[in-house]
Amino acid sequence: MNAKIALAAALAALAIAGCAKKEPVEAAQDAAADAAAAAGEAAEAAGDAAGAAVDATGDAAAAAGDAAADAASDAATATGEAVEEAGEEMQEEAPKN
Repeated sequence: MNAKIALAAALAALAIAGCAKKEPVEAAQDAAADAAAAAGEAAEAAGDAAGAAVDATGDAAAAAGDAAADAASDAATATGEAVEEAGEEMQEEAPKN
């Protein structure tokens, strides 16, 4: 009978030791799951930031294109006005027959 009690006590001790060993493993698994979730959130935030950067770049490119088109239009208008004024001056200075 003493041998059975000793065996049961030893098995209980091993079971308790096994439970004690599981706690750090579970904690490590929880930490790994938390780290994976945080990495997923960071990746999502990076994706959002990249999308915002693409949008901002597109907006900047559109604004630059508009500004260039406006500048070209203004230059063409100024050139046309300069040519017209030069033509008028040439007519005024030309000898009249």
